[in-house]
Amino acid sequence: MGIRKKTNKNPPVLSHEFIIQNHADIVSCVAMVFLLGLMFEVTSKFAVLFITVQYNVTISTNGPEETAVNHFHHGIKDLATTFFYMLVAIIMHAIIQEYVLDKINRKKHFSKTKHSKFNESGQLSAFYLFSFGWGASILLSENLLSNPVTLWEGYPHTLMPFQMKFYFICQLGYWLHALPELYFQKTKKEDIPRQLVYIFLYLVHIAGAYILNLNRLGLVLLVLHYFVELLFHVSRLIYFSNENRQTGFTIWAVLFVLARLLTLSLSVLTVGFGLVTAENQGFDLAAGNFNVIFVRITVLAAICLTQAFMMWKFINFQLRRWREHAQAQTLKKKQIPPKSKSKKDKANGVNGVNSHGADSPRARKEKSS
Repeated sequence: MGIRKKTNKNPPVLSHEFIIQNHADIVSCVAMVFLLGLMFEVTSKFAVLFITVQYNVTISTNGPEETAVNHFHHGIKDLATTFFYMLVAIIMHAIIQEYVLDKINRKKHFSKTKHSKFNESGQLSAFYLFSFGWGASILLSENLLSNPVTLWEGYPHTLMPFQMKFYFICQLGYWLHALPELYFQKTKKEDIPRQLVYIFLYLVHIAGAYILNLNRLGLVLLVLHYFVELLFHVSRLIYFSNENRQTGFTIWAVLFVLARLLTLSLSVLTVGFGLVTAENQGFDLAAGNFNVIFVRITVLAAICLTQAFMMWKFINFQLRRWREHAQAQTLKKKQIPPKSKSKKDKANGVNGVNSHGADSPRARKEKSS
């Protein structure tokens, strides 16, 4: 399970270089400790907190045949589970990097700039594809797309099915793992602020939806956002393989704007109108009810500001691409050599010399007379 990169030099034990080269092995050992803890009765209760999803509630359904359905709510113990799956995310990150991306990099011989961007898009493409597929399957199984009223009906949604709760735990674990990866991947200092901003935004919005029991709305918005981001990073991977293939960026640009509008519409519809008319009004921490005007305004403000920030980054990105395209076109025009004389012009020139030049037969005859 561990991964070790082959190097000629062996760095000192517990040095920065040693930890960076062997971080997957170290994290694998830590994760293995929790798994081994399940084997012993003394430590099993402690290990279960990290590995399995906590706060199980069994509900019996009324009908011809009584069936027990398991649901889950959130609590402080979820921090331990999130930590364990953060370790799993670090291991998976190293596996994808070592056995997929590094092999492609060695074949393509990318520059340093393209190398880092290719690694980033490769990792995020795998994550977005997995998260989009998993999230979409939950939406279909819970019928959230066919009946949008369920986004706010019956709030607070304190009880979640296993798949939904595990989905949010894995999302939080993945984006938390991105913080130590900045160190493990030797991220450039100038790139760290940009990455910290979007990691922070992901953690705030996912944790906010999870804690405020807006998990249904959060799931829909995550699936929508991940689909658009998946298209962007796949388009960038295709662009690195062939710079003439830029159609994906055009499709992504259109879908990006539509996704921002749809995100705002669903948020306003759910938080601004749906929760206002919900039966359970007021603030009740024990019941998980946060349906008060202050929370609603804060949630809407956070979503609107984030969408505005993303549109501002998007517009700057498009302007930079247009400038780069215009500069490339200008350079191409300057590099085109001046057109050479046509064959017809060359032939006329030769005939002119033969008919009127000093070396023509007529000229020699006139000179001798």
